[in-house]
Amino acid sequence: MSVWLLLALNFSGFAALCLAMDKHQQEVRGRTLGAARARQLRVLGWLLLLLTFGLAVHAQGWGIGPVLWLGTLTGAAALLSLWLLPYRRGLILPTAVAAPVLAGALQLLLG
Repeated sequence: MSVWLLLALNFSGFAALCLAMDKHQQEVRGRTLGAARARQLRVLGWLLLLLTFGLAVHAQGWGIGPVLWLGTLTGAAALLSLWLLPYRRGLILPTAVAAPVLAGALQLLLG
């Protein structure tokens, strides 16, 4: 399991949770998306974070997996909250979509 894939999936999960908030919807999209869409984004975000936990534990076992997950969780949260959200809001959505695809392709190429 690639650290890049875990990082990308955690980033996408945090981006979904971020975009589930009305404040961030207004900042990123220029409008609010409604309660149903916010709920969908919240569920998607939590599912992605739980998926990465399962992938990390499956790949590294219970001794290292949770530590790897917390490390990638921290990196993804830092990237989103310290750089993209304050300075590059327009890149959040494209990055959240493209990062897992690129990381998955890298995982397949490097095997």
